[in-house]
Formats: sequence, structure tokens, C-alpha cells
Amino acid sequence: MENVILATKMLNKLKNKNIKLSIDDFGTGYSSLSYLHQFPINSLKIDRSFVSRLNSDAVSQEPFKIVSGIIALAHNLGLEVVAEGIETQYQMQQFREFQCNKGQGYLFSKPLDSYRAAQLLHSFNPLCSLA
Repeated sequence: MENVILATKMLNKLKNKNIKLSIDDFGTGYSSLSYLHQFPINSLKIDRSFVSRLNSDAVSQEPFKIVSGIIALAHNLGLEVVAEGIETQYQMQQFREFQCNKGQGYLFSKPLDSYRAAQLLHSFNPLCSLA
């Protein structure tokens, strides 16, 4: 991120090869709103630290407002949204209500090696080759 011009050129080359680009861990660390208009990205991945705050026992509505705001911003910019770290049915339901495009987390599967991932995909589509 030290050379935004060079980074933008490189990311544009990747996008021109139909490679989709995401900003990971959005809302924390080096992720910045300025990247949303500087870089040719396709999606935002909401950091799991925001996802983990969404629970039915939440005292404050602030986490819900932050997450729904990130999703609305992304959709207004034509970006997909991925929620990282979904661990409960309640969190999944909240992201459905927020119209989040995709989710990942232990609720769906623990991390898998390539062989087990292929088996999982094959279980959804038996016509898919495991080779």
C-alpha cells in the first residue's frame, strides 16, 4: 500500500484477466474507505470481529448498525459482501436480513484440506470430478 499507483495498475491487470478482487477484513487494520474508489475491487469481506458481535444477547444495537452500514455502502457501490466468521444460526439469519451476498465460517464448515474440500463439493454435485 506504499505505492497506490503501482498497486492499482497491478490490480487492474488482474481484474482484466477476470480475476475477482476482494478487500479482506474490511473495517479493521489497513482497510480503508479510500480503497473503495481507488482499487478495482469486486467485493468486501466483513471482518469476523464485527460478525462475532452479532448475537441475540447483544445489549447495544451498535454492531448491527455498523454491519448493516457496511453492507449498504458496499451494495451502493455495486460490490458483493462476504461475512467472515459466521458461527451461529442467529448470525446467519441476521446477514440474510441485511441482504449480505455470501458468508463463511464454522457454521458451514471448519477449514478443510484440498482433498476434504473436494469431497464436500462432490457431495453437493456428484457429477463433479474428484481428480
